Amino acid sequence: MAKKTVEDLQLDGKTVLVRADFNVPMKDGKITNDNRIQAALPTLNYILEKGGKIVVFSHLGRIKTEEDKAKNTMKPVAERLSELLNKEVTFIPQTRGEALEHAVAQLQPGEVLMFENTRFEDLDGKKESKNDPELGKYWASLGDVFVNDAFGTAHREHASNVGIASHLDSAVGFLIQKEIKFIGGAVDHPERPFVAILGGAKVSDKIGVIENLLDKADKVLIGGGMAYTFFKAQGKEVGNSLLEADKVDLAKSIMEKAGGKLVLPVDTVVAQAFDNDAPSKVVSGDIPEGFEGLDIGPETLKLFEKELQGAKTVVWNGPMGVFEMPNFAKGTKELCEILVNLKDAIVIIGGGDSATAAQQLGYEDQISHISTGGGASLEYLEGKVLPGIAAISDK
Repeated sequence: MAKKTVEDLQLDGKTVLVRADFNVPMKDGKITNDNRIQAALPTLNYILEKGGKIVVFSHLGRIKTEEDKAKNTMKPVAERLSELLNKEVTFIPQTRGEALEHAVAQLQPGEVLMFENTRFEDLDGKKESKNDPELGKYWASLGDVFVNDAFGTAHREHASNVGIASHLDSAVGFLIQKEIKFIGGAVDHPERPFVAILGGAKVSDKIGVIENLLDKADKVLIGGGMAYTFFKAQGKEVGNSLLEADKVDLAKSIMEKAGGKLVLPVDTVVAQAFDNDAPSKVVSGDIPEGFEGLDIGPETLKLFEKELQGAKTVVWNGPMGVFEMPNFAKGTKELCEILVNLKDAIVIIGGGDSATAAQQLGYEDQISHISTGGGASLEYLEGKVLPGIAAISDK
């Protein structure tokens, strides 16, 4: 790849600033899923093995009030990281100041320090998320080199990624390297046939992705709530289903341009209420008045399975139905099963709800790659430049 990786940096004796994505789910001050911390371990362990001193930092949650600060401290993350690395992680409950500077200066090779939530800086004029130049320069002054391994924020221009990278020799970590290899490889140099599957609620969220993938993929399969806007564009009735009425003409033009590449559901699981326990039925064609589509039907699954046979590269972003409700998770679950049983295919799940679904359904270890960044992977699939990666030093 054109950007430096952590293996290209001289690390021995250096203070290495590492931007990680430790934006983990929390409940009552406890981490409920540590996948994102686990995902950073290869990069952190490599730096330690090479004699580096690590200063690791991340954001956590949204910070709009002082109360938000209390519930989004990085302290529990530092404690969990300490357990996973099997070594003490010094936690400094500040984002700047003498105590932080002194602690960083005292670090020895093989030691790890974490400082407080970078978004704490947003209470004072959104300095982190608006890439305040003074803040980026200050954080850069704490280290010798910078490693960005936070793919989840790579589509944002923040002080903690772009700001720091503009002042130091920088590289991507193994996690971002893997994201570039899989997602970038799939979009730019896919092994064919290349099939993309797009779900989720809204066409408007994925217009750019649909258009980019129609140019690149051999087939694009559509499911989830966005399908009903395409149904309407076909002249079908959609009942009470999710519909973006102002995007019907756009859906029509996408179908016209697709030239047969776009594959839509042929049947739908419908119910009269958005409720797991609502009685449901399968309909083909028009969705009756008073009913709403909540999942793809069995004939659609057969059609999608047929379209996926022989595929060598598959990218999937977005669930097929309301997978949070067990009675309407069948389409998403059975699609997962179809994907894990494809022979010799690279299967990439592009973060967000589809990644959550695959993990909850227990298919995580059977997928070639599950992205750690929902928004970042969507923008990457759309063909956009990600500022957090673009800012990294070239090889």
